[in-house]
Amino acid sequence: MDVMVSVKDGELWSHDSGEPSGTGGGSLPLVLLHPGVGDSRVWDGILPRLTERYRVIRYDARGYGRSPAPTAPFSLVEDLIAVLDHYGVGRAVLAASSMGGATAISLALRDPARVASLALIVPGITGADDLLPPEFMAEVGRRAQAGDIDGIVTMMRRVSGAAGTGDDPEVTALLKAVVPAWFAVHPHHVPDPPAYDRLGELDVPCTLVIGERDQPEVVQLNETMAQRIPGCRVVRLAHSDHFPTLREPDAVLDVILEAYAEAR
Repeated sequence: MDVMVSVKDGELWSHDSGEPSGTGGGSLPLVLLHPGVGDSRVWDGILPRLTERYRVIRYDARGYGRSPAPTAPFSLVEDLIAVLDHYGVGRAVLAASSMGGATAISLALRDPARVASLALIVPGITGADDLLPPEFMAEVGRRAQAGDIDGIVTMMRRVSGAAGTGDDPEVTALLKAVVPAWFAVHPHHVPDPPAYDRLGELDVPCTLVIGERDQPEVVQLNETMAQRIPGCRVVRLAHSDHFPTLREPDAVLDVILEAYAEAR
């Protein structure tokens, strides 16, 4: 069921698949958090195989997909908490990609009782150095002022979509949809507290997926994050960049199923 969830000074599009038939209800929900290079559609390829097993909740962050752009300061982790509260979810398994990974980690540090397990897909993290060089971001800014969305998409595809070939239509469509969101969201987004130096405090089963063809700085960051997270299991995907759900969906599905099995 599609629902617009009220959050502080705004609302978010969300979808709750409900309990799969035959489960009897009461199973641990699975919550999907999308990356900044896409919206909740990045999960579409594996969603049917998840909803046949679990109650799955997903949503679009502010300004992404079907969620309106923000008009006031907001926090990604507070929005996640608002979604969980709306659906009466006290505890969940979180499967989270990139930007969503940073939000999932923030919640696990802020309120560990609400997180049963983490499946982190090429995750971001608050409190780490910027991964894109200043000259790259300056060029993005110049293209944005010129209204050159296609140019920004091409730049991002080279950085984040290196495993693609040709026009890479799925990645191109996702990026074209989210690039305007970046500029709408940026003035209002309040970063959540730094988590990079607190990863050793995580006390939850965790699997971290590294895309071997991702931006080298992201690969290095993800390797360091995995080393800092106690007991973290690492899965390396040889054919994935920053879009593992598109490049190797079966492998991502396996990671999520295993993370769910390890939930405590």
